[in-house]
Amino acid sequence: MQTEMGTLQQRSGERASWGSRKGRKTAEPVASGPRSLPRMLGIFDAIARSPDGLSLAELASQLECPKSSLLMLLRPLVSAGYLTHSNNRYALGNESFVLASNIMSARKFAPLVRGVMIELQSRCPETIILAVMDRAAHTVMYTDVLESPQLIRYSVPPGTTRLLYASSAGQLLLAFQEEKWREQFLRNVRIKSLTRQTITNVDELRRRLASIRRDGFSVSISEAVDGATGVSAPIFGSDGTLLAALLIAGPTDRYAREGKSWSDLVKEFASRASRAVGYPGGPRHGA
Repeated sequence: MQTEMGTLQQRSGERASWGSRKGRKTAEPVASGPRSLPRMLGIFDAIARSPDGLSLAELASQLECPKSSLLMLLRPLVSAGYLTHSNNRYALGNESFVLASNIMSARKFAPLVRGVMIELQSRCPETIILAVMDRAAHTVMYTDVLESPQLIRYSVPPGTTRLLYASSAGQLLLAFQEEKWREQFLRNVRIKSLTRQTITNVDELRRRLASIRRDGFSVSISEAVDGATGVSAPIFGSDGTLLAALLIAGPTDRYAREGKSWSDLVKEFASRASRAVGYPGGPRHGA
């Protein structure tokens, strides 16, 4: 069954190929000079530390830099997708998160987690996914996918995005955000029904998120794709920062028979992944 949100496929003997990123915007020329690079790095550092973004005046104050000089750096970064500019505030854009993901990979995060994913799939032969959150776009991105070897399976390519409110990994990552950001999202989100099971009531979604924080995992049954179920758990970094979600995805009818094992396994292996990247504690619950 094919939908714009994903695919439940019958295996034909050929695995899906890994996709490449296409259509990336070409950046405008960036101002050059001895101060440009430190200022640009300062822009990223200041905005990354400000979940709600920064205005031009706030950036100029923090960086002690003229607004005119900053604008020469900000405009091409917005054009290339590294920053977004909305309501007179600058925030990190999708390309910044892609760059951050590549940097994390260089620090062996992805190889470490992939080893955990492979072991998890040996215990639960469903599609195993690593997902990260794009706060600026209010989406979750599937950065790594191990497709199920089973005849009937859930199939989705790396790079796929999902709405935060209508997917297991999205709800999990949303649930573990700081309360101020999470509540702002819930006040402003415009929920669209993707299936008959999509949660469309904000109060109900808020209760779901509280349950996820309490239980330490998330289950989404046919909320984004009819007939598909996802179960996910959080991966934390060495300092306790939420890094990603580990997701098991498969047909809902198999989940109906095996769901308890999916939940137990995804929690166990997300905890292993957290320890592999240096997280010292046990399950952590959000605010």
